[in-house]
Amino acid sequence: MHQPRSVREADVAGRRVLCRVDFNVPLAEGGVADDTRIRAALPTIRLLLANGAAEVVLLSHLGRPKGPDPAFSLEPAEERLRELLPDRKIRVLDNTRFHPGETENDPEYARELAAHGDVYVNDAFGSAHRAHASTEGVAHLLPAYAGLLLERELHELGTLLESPERPFVAVVGGAKVEDKIGVLQSLGERADTLLVGGKMAEELRVEPRPGLDAELPQDVVAAVSFDADAESRVAEVDAVPDGWLGLDIGPRTRDAFAERIGGAGTVFWNGPMGVFEWPRFAGGTKAVAQAVAAADAHTVVGGGDSVRAVDELGLAERIDWVSTGGGASLELLEGKELPGVMAIPAA
Repeated sequence: MHQPRSVREADVAGRRVLCRVDFNVPLAEGGVADDTRIRAALPTIRLLLANGAAEVVLLSHLGRPKGPDPAFSLEPAEERLRELLPDRKIRVLDNTRFHPGETENDPEYARELAAHGDVYVNDAFGSAHRAHASTEGVAHLLPAYAGLLLERELHELGTLLESPERPFVAVVGGAKVEDKIGVLQSLGERADTLLVGGKMAEELRVEPRPGLDAELPQDVVAAVSFDADAESRVAEVDAVPDGWLGLDIGPRTRDAFAERIGGAGTVFWNGPMGVFEWPRFAGGTKAVAQAVAAADAHTVVGGGDSVRAVDELGLAERIDWVSTGGGASLELLEGKELPGVMAIPAA
């Protein structure tokens, strides 16, 4: 795996630093609803300021605007940043996706961005799998370095691929096998135990993938329809009534998965075990989250739904590493190289 050179090595004294961060945060009522990604960028920003940067110019995308749109402005993120780190040397550019050249990795737009800095730092792991102007194009125009967050993400996820402490237990959930087949196959080759829940478990039961050895649920919480208030019951997987849907893993599976997780040396978890947005079908996801938090192992959680679950349950501080990257995490764990990382010279 490519190891980019670190911002720790960068000479930034008296220089303008263009820093790509991930401020793609949820907004509500004109403000930031969750500042996790803003806080995650603070160590790199503080390091740059402490090392004498003349100016730290931050750039990020937010959402998927079709062009300039006040609803996708980075102003709320900037306001929150300045509450956390008030420093006049920090300047925040507006949403990079307001310009069509961002997602097209347009060289002209990359040059326009590069004009704001003398050194480039990429600390946006969550966007590193995109070959965009602000993540890949600029890195070829300025001396480029990996930020502290990007560095840590590569270390944590790279360790899962190359040298996890055994036994290595991977837990994967979600709706569609096709969305995660690459990471399932990669983890299946590396993990000692692969536990699969969610709708994808039923897909694998109906259509097993050659060479993929996964432990699937023994029982489920089945419902008569896909509805939060639908009639439901616990059933063995081979005794689900015709037409009913498995919307969560059942009690026996929760115990079995928790036992596997409890005996692990390393645990990686990505994806819910059921429709955890609905309380009646959240028990499996909650049980896995609690088992991961309680494990005497090195624990890594990635993916929006899993991260949301540990946050809502107040368990995030008991997880060794909560990844900020969804798609980037999965692509890295598939063994793919990330364009935003490859564009930075090797250490």
